Amino acid sequence: MTHVAVRNGNLDGALRKFKQKVARDGIPSEFKKREAYDKPGVKRREAKKAGIKNARKRERNNRD
Repeated sequence: MTHVAVRNGNLDGALRKFKQKVARDGIPSEFKKREAYDKPGVKRREAKKAGIKNARKRERNNRD
């Protein structure tokens, strides 16, 4: 469980810190991933697409 201390009554700052910590832990992406069931073939296809995209990105960065 993520805890954030509120200092000097600064609730906005504490909320911002909390959102950053939750995002860093990967909770929103995990929630989005579990929202609906994906068939195994769809998962494979998406993983392949992501791999191609990352490979292209690496190639682009290595050329510089």
